[in-house]
Amino acid sequence: MNGEHSSLRSAVCEANRQIGALGLAPLTWGNASAVDREAGIMAIKPSGIEYARLQPENMSLVDLVTGEPLDPSIRPSSDTDTHLLLYRSFPTIGGIVHTHSRYATVWAQACREIPCLGTTHADHFFGPVPVTRQLTEQEIEENYVLNTGEVIVERFESGQIDPDDVPGVLVACHGPFVWGPTVEKALENALALEIIAHMASESMRLSSGLGPIPDALLKRHHRRKHGPGATYGQKA
Repeated sequence: MNGEHSSLRSAVCEANRQIGALGLAPLTWGNASAVDREAGIMAIKPSGIEYARLQPENMSLVDLVTGEPLDPSIRPSSDTDTHLLLYRSFPTIGGIVHTHSRYATVWAQACREIPCLGTTHADHFFGPVPVTRQLTEQEIEENYVLNTGEVIVERFESGQIDPDDVPGVLVACHGPFVWGPTVEKALENALALEIIAHMASESMRLSSGLGPIPDALLKRHHRRKHGPGATYGQKA
């Protein structure tokens, strides 16, 4: 088993190490995963292991359909069911990062979306970073981890939000889940989210009545980096 899906395991291992190295999730508070849709496999951080001790061979492989670990001796992250539901619901994403980064988690605990106050935000998220509703007592007691994924999907569907344009969410009273077409891009988006959450906190501290940037500026900055007309960077 340890030799199977080695590239997937290695990518997920490195992303999880970087979560710790970048300070996005102290202790063992976060996790990263990636999916091989053709193989029907998700790789995710094993539960409770410190980032510095992680090795590719101890990444947990999980069946994308059944949710069962391929190797029962490696217990996957406690957030596995949330990751699985997001992959099933958002078919274009290839990697997910969940953190408890300080400023993004502050906004989540306040149950407030992060408004787009500047072009740094617009470069990564096309509009505010949404926040979910709080889970009900029944949802918490019956299937908490799966229902965490359900309220994320519910928020995107009810708000008609494209998960490719807004690659992240704040789970109310909990913290951020961020994604991308690859786990490397998901990690980049998680770091960007923490930076813009910090910027938004400081900006609103200086000007409490601050509003979002004009739509024209939002569109200009986001579209220069995303979509078929993107002009940022070098041609492939």
